[in-house]
Amino acid sequence: MDTPNILLISTDQQRHDMVGAAGNPAVSTPHLDRLAAQGALFENCYVQNPVCSPSRASLMTGTYASTHGLYENGVDIAPVTRVFSKDLAEAGYDCGLVGKFHLHSCFHGRTEPRLDDGFRVFRWAHDPYPGSSENAYHRWLRATRPELYERALGERGLFDSMPTEAHYSHWIAEETISYLRTDRRPEQPFFFVANFFDPHHGFGAPEEYLRRYDDVDLPPVNTRPGELQDKPEIQRLTSEHRGGGMPSYVEHTEQQLDEVRRAYYAMVSLVDDEVGRILAVLEEEGLAESTIVVFTSDHGELLGDHQLLRKGPFLYDCSVKVPLIIRWPGVVPAGLRREELVQWVDLAPTFLEAAGIERPRSYQGESLLPLLRGEDVEWRDWALSQYRSSGDPANPSAHLTMLRHDRFKLITHHGAPSTPRQRDGELYDLETDPGELENLWDSAAHREVRLALAERMLDVLAGVEDRRGVQLAPW
Repeated sequence: MDTPNILLISTDQQRHDMVGAAGNPAVSTPHLDRLAAQGALFENCYVQNPVCSPSRASLMTGTYASTHGLYENGVDIAPVTRVFSKDLAEAGYDCGLVGKFHLHSCFHGRTEPRLDDGFRVFRWAHDPYPGSSENAYHRWLRATRPELYERALGERGLFDSMPTEAHYSHWIAEETISYLRTDRRPEQPFFFVANFFDPHHGFGAPEEYLRRYDDVDLPPVNTRPGELQDKPEIQRLTSEHRGGGMPSYVEHTEQQLDEVRRAYYAMVSLVDDEVGRILAVLEEEGLAESTIVVFTSDHGELLGDHQLLRKGPFLYDCSVKVPLIIRWPGVVPAGLRREELVQWVDLAPTFLEAAGIERPRSYQGESLLPLLRGEDVEWRDWALSQYRSSGDPANPSAHLTMLRHDRFKLITHHGAPSTPRQRDGELYDLETDPGELENLWDSAAHREVRLALAERMLDVLAGVEDRRGVQLAPW
């Protein structure tokens, strides 16, 4: 088979259950559902961190947060870091990106520095909000809808609720379509990244998409009375106190929470329609059969579950389990479902193997190609996520490590010497409690399970240490 093109479509903050094909009848995602029917849907894909930058660094480097060093938002990745797009470019791929990248601090509109990333086309816009002069979305909006641009500069919330034809998500699709039709180099295979900002907060969408959910019965918020009484204290503090200038869960009325949730669903449907436009152009340009299409997200969203909103020191499935759909005509059987525990660190080695490129020694993930072919292979029986500080009210710093293994999930909230916080934790039996509502950390009946998982976590952490150096001699 000829070298395939690769189209990576990633959203920001989209939960694993926010795709109709994943079993949520309330969300309208016909284009993603069709993509899943034509390819593979991974039912248990975990990211390596529940916030943007560390997770995206794991994707681009194929390594865990404890290895690549971008441990929290606001940290710059090391300038010498090798990202897999560079390997693809050196192998002859024409590489491009539109939208967010976020391997560096982008606070208050700071322009993100470039790595030696291999992207020939780099249309960067960290988010839709005012800030950096290098924001390519702002330049496009100013040129095409100057009256909207000027109005939005004084009304920040308007950037979330722009009319569809002026919205950031629409711009992402427009730039991707432009690349596919006119900007790519047809003599080369391409790797293109379309990084959407939605369905990230602040919870706004074009009016036409909000209206789609006026009469839709959304699934209830996943919680129970008194749930946070036996959870780590940081969850109660976050539930009650605002962070990053945004209202907490407790500060929302029932109606306001409903509006937030409907806006989130609306954003997902907006992205779905824009993905549909991109997929249609792939067909029109005769590229669909030769292109691997990947749809995923960098992390999830609490959305009121567990009496929490947004993201932070929480490793529930709604935070760290994300959609992963992969279509590769002629290789991936249509309608394939895989239950294995796969991770974002597996994507880089998958792309390089598909392109016929030898994987670097530094990679800690595994290629998904055997699973994508439908083969019956041995696969790791664990997934690891690591949260290190990163945000309110994590003062003092909160450090969490999650191990998903078999039917259980263990989350250690570390204490001294990593942080002055008291050691605490969470333990869930996902077979009997898939909603992660009952914390078994202090359950006497589960003491042996907790110990066994803690020992396995130590083994996993030893296994993912950075050992990329080659031993040249016995000493």
